[in-house]
Amino acid sequence: MRILKMAMGLSFCVWAMGAQAEPAPESFSVKSVEIADQKAVFATVESAHVVAARSRIGGTVTSLTVQDGDSVVAGQTIAVVADPTLVQQLRALEADIAGQRAQLAQAKIDFARAQGLIHSGAISRSTFDQAQTGVSVALSTLASKIAARDALNQQITEGAVLAPVSGRVLLTPVTQGSVVLNGDTVASIAEQNYVLRLDIPEYHTAFLHLGDPVRVDVRDAKIASPEFGKIILIYPQVQNGRVEADATAPDLGSYFVGQRVEVWVYAGARPGIVIPARYIETRFGLDYVDLRTASGGSIAVPVQQGESQPTPAMPDGVEILSGLHAGDELLLPAVTSP
Repeated sequence: MRILKMAMGLSFCVWAMGAQAEPAPESFSVKSVEIADQKAVFATVESAHVVAARSRIGGTVTSLTVQDGDSVVAGQTIAVVADPTLVQQLRALEADIAGQRAQLAQAKIDFARAQGLIHSGAISRSTFDQAQTGVSVALSTLASKIAARDALNQQITEGAVLAPVSGRVLLTPVTQGSVVLNGDTVASIAEQNYVLRLDIPEYHTAFLHLGDPVRVDVRDAKIASPEFGKIILIYPQVQNGRVEADATAPDLGSYFVGQRVEVWVYAGARPGIVIPARYIETRFGLDYVDLRTASGGSIAVPVQQGESQPTPAMPDGVEILSGLHAGDELLLPAVTSP
């Protein structure tokens, strides 16, 4: 009997510990909130800036390493332009430099001989000065030829066309072998900072404000959470009854430039009740929520759902049209074992 009492006592202790360890059910307090009325508009993915990568010299495109749609980083070589005449000029300068070095060597020999003869009086002072001047002229001429060669080498080096910004190549109007002039566009690059260019009806401008949130429809059905951005620029011009505005949004770099996206913008507000969708359970075509009672239990209450009202704080928010009141406390639906 004593052993049985000890076993029963141990079982009670284990049950009590399990009861204490069991977490309290998650709850949600119903509140009346301002629900943003939203209007669906179309937006176009645009680059904040489209920059042209231009050739700095004229010549023939000997190498083109990018094509439309490629991603590039600032400073990356995307093409090489070569001018055969520059190569010929460089060869001519190299020959001139070689000849000038020989003249300088001869001038130094003549000056050294004149230094030996001037002390013995074999030559006049003017002849010695001419020999000295010859060395100075040869040195100056050689220096100018070398500077001209370095400038020509720099000009040839500038045949490399570099990407001015990081982004994506939109258009390459030339191909390998094309002849370009100084300043011609080799590629048009869309800067990485993409924006959504909204096209909004004129009558909706009263609701437009800088910083207003926008909701972008998710393209991938596997992603449950919507994407949110905000308006950063409103263009002060109405064209054909439409107003343009720019908005930011995450992950725009994966879109195509010019792609059309459906965006929801703010169109006023009204009071209402929004709860997370996970608190709603559908039974036989009717929607129910578990409401906490005064005694601490729960009771299933039918509700009528409205439109989805996702926000950054509540991505699965759903408007409740009837069945709930501010102050109600909801419990997660009980998981029924199969």
